[in-house]
Amino acid sequence: MKICISSKGNSLDSMLDSRFGRADYFIIVDTDTMEFESIENTAATSGGGAGITSGQMMVDRDIKAVITGNVGPNAMSVLKAADIDIYRGMAISVKENIESFKRGLLEKIEATVPAHSGLGINGGQK
Repeated sequence: MKICISSKGNSLDSMLDSRFGRADYFIIVDTDTMEFESIENTAATSGGGAGITSGQMMVDRDIKAVITGNVGPNAMSVLKAADIDIYRGMAISVKENIESFKRGLLEKIEATVPAHSGLGINGGQK
């Protein structure tokens, strides 16, 4: 299964980025083989539409699940329309989040944060 984890860096040892649309990187992982690809999120610094652009990227790459901290309403709409499940990751490494996902320990995200919540000081992260 191909999943995506929002990440602050470009490796499996990088920490989860709690933002989805404005994450620094996306790590695409095949959970069966643990082969991965790192993609710099070019939408992270855009003035608007980051959630839609990032969500569409998941659709285009045939992602089945996303692990992140929070999702805005636009990204949620795109991901839900494509039947991509969204899980709340923890403030640990990408690799550790994948292991938690594989063991069924991550909760599904069903509610969004307000639009543009990833903007601001430190990207709006708490």
